[in-house]
Amino acid sequence: MSRSITPLRERLGRAGITMTEGEGEPTLETPWFVRALQAFSGWLAALFLLGFIAMGVAFVVESSAAAAMLGLVMIVGAFALLKAAPGDFLEHLALAGSLTGQLLVAWALADAVGDMNASLWWSLLVLQVILAVVMPSLTHRAFSAFAASLALYLALAEGVSAPSLAGGLVVLGLTAIWLNEFRWPARLRAVQALGYGLLLGLLAIQAMEHFGQSLLIGRYYDGTGLAWLEPWAGDALGMLALLLLIRNVFQHHAGAVAPGLRAAAYGAVAVLMLLSLQAHGLSQGAVVVVLGFAIANRLVMGFGGLLLLLSITNYYYWLEVTLLTKAMTLFAMGVVLLAIRWAMRRGWRTGEAEGAGQ
Repeated sequence: MSRSITPLRERLGRAGITMTEGEGEPTLETPWFVRALQAFSGWLAALFLLGFIAMGVAFVVESSAAAAMLGLVMIVGAFALLKAAPGDFLEHLALAGSLTGQLLVAWALADAVGDMNASLWWSLLVLQVILAVVMPSLTHRAFSAFAASLALYLALAEGVSAPSLAGGLVVLGLTAIWLNEFRWPARLRAVQALGYGLLLGLLAIQAMEHFGQSLLIGRYYDGTGLAWLEPWAGDALGMLALLLLIRNVFQHHAGAVAPGLRAAAYGAVAVLMLLSLQAHGLSQGAVVVVLGFAIANRLVMGFGGLLLLLSITNYYYWLEVTLLTKAMTLFAMGVVLLAIRWAMRRGWRTGEAEGAGQ
């Protein structure tokens, strides 16, 4: 009987498995509903605190210098709070304070440049990139990556009249981030937060473009600069990201992919490129779907499915193309996707069998 109650650590030691002190002790995670309540409490406390501050320092909105100084102080204070005492309540309290500080800084920048032009959005892009890198909060990193993608969209739209470039650049960025998420194990969660933030930003950009609205309601672009690249610039960058992604997958699974499947994959990319000339945004959704499959992340694949649905819906309601042409294009798209699925399942298993036989 005494042998049956021998401590687990001793039995593992006799089996040749060593454990350091503290290893193997289960970590108790806070339930999601408790974390949600703490987050709500943090935002509520932040709203009361900010309202109290606003009543006492309302004069700062009249001075761009004072607004900028107070905004920077609030951002630095949020950073110090997150660094010193992590926790759901304090994290969301600091996030609310940081957002208020960012609004004050944006107000000061808009007053300094005189209008909401490209200079303002480039400045806010730099600010959000810095916050996404340095802020010790996963939620803040994700939000800053999301805001940076929107600032990039507005900067390109206002500066060179090429908003679709933003979607393509965001696709390239998130592809690079997700493919290298395990390169820095100590910063894995931070890298994933940046990736999810960029995915949300890409989804917001595509949704606004597909619904025919601008992120700045009532503001129209003059059609100068790189407007002649629209709307194919984003699709071209999406195809580049897809080619780089497929090449990376083939390099990491060289023995599991049949040679014929490689040629079929690049042929499917060529067909997809032709389809993207009509259904804009299709290539970016395909990139995210393939990326989710490559890294075995179902949430990323879900984002890709939403992007594909947005692009297909937008194409279906495009008035410049007849219904017959749309039906033929969608039929070809479905055939290509089914063929890719069949080829990948058959070719991948064949490659694995050949590798096992060697």
